[in-house]
Amino acid sequence: MKSLLSRRGSLLDNAPTFLRQKAHNPVRFVEPEIHAQDEPDADEVPVTASSTRVTPLRPAAVPVQQPSKQGLQAAQLTEVDWLVQQGVLSTFRTFQSFGYSASLLFYPRDLVYYAVLYHEGAIWRVLKAGDISAAEPAFRHYVEQAMRLADAEMRRAHLEAQNEQFSRLIAESEAQIERVRVDLGRGSDQDQEVALKQQEVRKALAQLEGRRAASQAQLNKLRRQLHQLESTVNESVPHLPTVR
Repeated sequence: MKSLLSRRGSLLDNAPTFLRQKAHNPVRFVEPEIHAQDEPDADEVPVTASSTRVTPLRPAAVPVQQPSKQGLQAAQLTEVDWLVQQGVLSTFRTFQSFGYSASLLFYPRDLVYYAVLYHEGAIWRVLKAGDISAAEPAFRHYVEQAMRLADAEMRRAHLEAQNEQFSRLIAESEAQIERVRVDLGRGSDQDQEVALKQQEVRKALAQLEGRRAASQAQLNKLRRQLHQLESTVNESVPHLPTVR
């Protein structure tokens, strides 16, 4: 034994430097893992002063992922048509402007929400979701789209009303102008008639004034003649004394 140890020492002295450093350092060995299926039977395990306890491996618990809420997705028009015909949808919200409308519908059986856009009462576009937080933005999007599409209809209705108002005002103005023209015409006719009548009246007055003057002159003449005759007659009357 001593000869072997001395021989080992001589070999290490002649060995390279990195081998001599490892030889002086303690060597650590990794203990191999012992699996449950590799465990020896109880009869085959040798009895030692200290035995290593081996814990059998167990399957790790995998956390179960909860299904996420259903997001927004497209839906078939026939699907909503059929549900509407069956009368199984509840109307949560609705909006209408001219020929465009939007509705937020709910299908209680499947807990599904439908955001529907209509045109002239017919289903145009549909989006569905399994959560109200996803269906509400879709409904508001369709409301904004309906309002944007109805803007042209709104402007057309306003312009039609304005044109009708202008046409009515034009007709009323033309009728009023015609009435004023008639009044002016009638006034002109009346003016002419009054002028002619005033001319005739003035002529008649002149004639009457001439006749009055002639009659007055004749009357004065006759009165003078009568006075002269009376004076002549009075001259022939004798002057008789007055009896007392």
